[in-house]
Amino acid sequence: MASTKNLVSTLVLASLAASFFLLLQPLPSNAKSLATCNFDQIYQLGNSISDTGNLIRERPMGAATPFARLPYGQTYFRSATGRCSNGRLMIDFIAKSAGLPFLSPYMNRDGDFAHGVNYAVAGSTALTTEVLARKNIPSPVTRSSLSVQLDRMSTHINSICTTERDCLEKLKTSLFMVGEIGGNDYNYALLQGKSISEVKNMVPEVVRAITAAVRQVIGYGAARVVVPGNFPIGCLPIYLTAFQTNNSNAYDEHHCLKDLNSFSKYHNNQLQEAIQQLKREYPNVVIVYGDYYRAFQWLFQNAQYLGFSQSSTRKACCGTGGDYNFSLAKMCGAPGISVCQHPNTFLSWDGVHLTEEAYKRMAGRLIDEILPKLHCSG
Repeated sequence: MASTKNLVSTLVLASLAASFFLLLQPLPSNAKSLATCNFDQIYQLGNSISDTGNLIRERPMGAATPFARLPYGQTYFRSATGRCSNGRLMIDFIAKSAGLPFLSPYMNRDGDFAHGVNYAVAGSTALTTEVLARKNIPSPVTRSSLSVQLDRMSTHINSICTTERDCLEKLKTSLFMVGEIGGNDYNYALLQGKSISEVKNMVPEVVRAITAAVRQVIGYGAARVVVPGNFPIGCLPIYLTAFQTNNSNAYDEHHCLKDLNSFSKYHNNQLQEAIQQLKREYPNVVIVYGDYYRAFQWLFQNAQYLGFSQSSTRKACCGTGGDYNFSLAKMCGAPGISVCQHPNTFLSWDGVHLTEEAYKRMAGRLIDEILPKLHCSG
């Protein structure tokens, strides 16, 4: 009888501790909204983390990619939109917070660009495909690297501005998102056999490409720029599968691969140093680092308190095989690949990209973090 009472007491205490711990968590606040910034437009550069439909409109491959068909888009849109998730992405939640509609992809010729444009293309890289080819790193998905996206942005901005002063006036109420970009440069290199030390040598060049993009958008008239960093890639099913090892020392306390996360930090640290230099160069422009690493880490470590299944934090919802429900040979969207019953309890949608619910939580966290730094006067 006493042991039963002790067990009940222990369970009650554990429950109270968990509840108290949850209260202590810095959960995203609904009170904080980008609407106070009065943004009229958002312009997005990047890759699959933010592509709202460009890749699937590219010829000849786009329409044949899995992102052009269900189960992608099944949760929110009930159809595939080209978003690499089951629903909305972080940029969708950022636009919503700013009181703006979803951004039309640049490649959608019938798109409404009154409130900005999304230039991001799934699979794109910070370095050009030619530069990567010289490093023996093929770009298997698209040639729409960051420089191509910037050219498209230039074409659009020139079409809406008559003079430089006109541009400055029109773009001063815009938010520019430069990234996340660069992740695929590393993904392609690492997954095609390059060592982490070899890929580390690419980081300065990737960071220079990103900072050059920031300078370019400032040249167009950007007054507020957010530059996101990379995720802790060692926690993603694609990397946990590709670099799985019996060496327990390779993993941290959350069973993420330490060396890969250290690499992500290395990139992010160099990017943040470059941003500090840009701030010195452009004291009248607000340039903010978007800490995707810390936002994901917060999400990952507090998953069970945020409504996610603790047993599924490292598993893909849509996928098959192995410890992480992921296989490069049979990825989400391939024939016969099943989808989990409750995607909103999973962090990872397809082993590479996150679920809508995970993106929603991350976006809330990011908005809370960047809003004070944007110095909006609204």
